[in-house]
Amino acid sequence: MAERQTEKRHAAAQGLELRSPVEILSLLATGQAEAAQSVATALPEIADGAAVAAASVEAGGRLVYVAAGSSGLMALADALELPGTYGIAREKIVVLLAGGLESLVSMTGGPEDDEDAAIAAASELDLGPNDCMIALTASGQTPFPLAALQTAKAAGAHTIGLSNNAGAPILDMADVGICLPTPPEVIAGSTRMGAGTAQKIALNMLSTLMAIHLGHVHDGFMVNVVADNIKLRERARGIVASISGASEDQAAAALETTEGSVKPAVLLAAGVNDLAAAKAMLAEHKGRLRLALASLRR
Repeated sequence: MAERQTEKRHAAAQGLELRSPVEILSLLATGQAEAAQSVATALPEIADGAAVAAASVEAGGRLVYVAAGSSGLMALADALELPGTYGIAREKIVVLLAGGLESLVSMTGGPEDDEDAAIAAASELDLGPNDCMIALTASGQTPFPLAALQTAKAAGAHTIGLSNNAGAPILDMADVGICLPTPPEVIAGSTRMGAGTAQKIALNMLSTLMAIHLGHVHDGFMVNVVADNIKLRERARGIVASISGASEDQAAAALETTEGSVKPAVLLAAGVNDLAAAKAMLAEHKGRLRLALASLRR
């Protein structure tokens, strides 16, 4: 079997520990930056993944993230922020980690090889054609995410696979294969570094584009944000004022009427008579604020 890119030795790693701290850090920083640049090669595939994920969410399905080890941490970081940032229902976001929640406090390597656990966890979800699984593995052949993805495919769910190695099995197995060809790690095989960075960037991009498809972004504003703290309530007020052209006080009043929901608050601040009418307009336009505003101005 050919040596995987994620296992290769970095060309500048010879004598690494003999260099000055600043030299070592410079090399580590360069490695991270070069890994980040690899994401640009996968833009069409990331776009395809975002479209698949958006269609699943719009159809009422779930996003199921599956990974092990460092990839699991990247998946978890992306998944946990979607409800607050874009208002996606928490029950529609599922994360399957090799080793379960215990792996978050005591991460060991063994669970990533447990195919039976992956199959059981995925089967328990009773997946269907409206669901979408996003499986991550730097090597592209970690047993846990691959077994879960196979289970999802067999159930008719949509599948997206991310790997940092070209030609990895998961890329062909998934409906959408996203290859992030990161260079060899400065610390050979330490995929929590460059590979993990690229995975996090790709997931950020995929889930953000998904949210844009769903109508949760308007002129760069997160218009489906869940404003559940002081900072986010202030942000919501600014969003409503900026989009509607209303004053901060008018925006605050509209948000009070909508109990913090930004989209209907924008419509109220823009002149819609009442909350029921604002909700009806959004429903008519499938939650797309721009279309609702356009109909108001006709």
